[in-house]
Amino acid sequence: MRTVAPVIRRRNDDANGALIGYLPVGFPTLDESVEAAVALVENGVDVLELGLPYSDPVMDGPVIQAATQQALANGFRLSHGFEAVRRVTERVDAPVLLMTYWNPVVQYGVDRFADDLAAAGGAGLITPDLIPDEGADWIAASERTGLDRVFLAAPTSTDERLVRTVEASRGFVYAVSTMGITGARADVDAAARTLVDRLGAAGAEASCVGVGISTADQVAEVLAYAQGAIVGSALVRALAEGGVTAAGALAADLARGTRSE
Repeated sequence: MRTVAPVIRRRNDDANGALIGYLPVGFPTLDESVEAAVALVENGVDVLELGLPYSDPVMDGPVIQAATQQALANGFRLSHGFEAVRRVTERVDAPVLLMTYWNPVVQYGVDRFADDLAAAGGAGLITPDLIPDEGADWIAASERTGLDRVFLAAPTSTDERLVRTVEASRGFVYAVSTMGITGARADVDAAARTLVDRLGAAGAEASCVGVGISTADQVAEVLAYAQGAIVGSALVRALAEGGVTAAGALAADLARGTRSE
């Protein structure tokens, strides 16, 4: 099992910070999603987020929604998520997190899910719709298996909630830079900087900013104050429009934003 925190610390020591890339499992096909994930790492992505397609993706923007709906139409099953993690971790050293809404985990069985993810070589879970107050089962399962657990923090979170989020998270805290759904934007919301400062005051060792990052300049901008930059929709769009090669090329370009120059 490869956990996330050592990678983020190392990338902040020898570069500007960590680049985290998101792709949905099963898009355009299961095999292509595995190849694309490998290509991201081979082109400079430090940590992978593999999203599990879900029928009601309330936080996802149109690019990711379209990709996950295609994956579901192609016959995606939860077991494919574990298969993808295993196949990716057999080929690259980057830690692999699954990002999933909470209901599929409950339906599968929290302990069974944790065991299968650990057995596949996964690093842990990002749970966008699970708050620490309601996460006792997952916190217990992740403690037992050593998996990372990444909770989300938003600019609207109270100081008290940020403290609870920091205390419950392991690996990093996912700082949502803008309110609303995911999607590449021309400018990363200035609220992200304030949120990362507040998370630091709450005790966070690593905050990674996601939602709205699509260029190397934006990666560099975020890494000036955060420990990691998360890119999703832009990579999914590149994969949709140009296949694995285009996704890898965009990853290489985004990785320029991590370099100390």
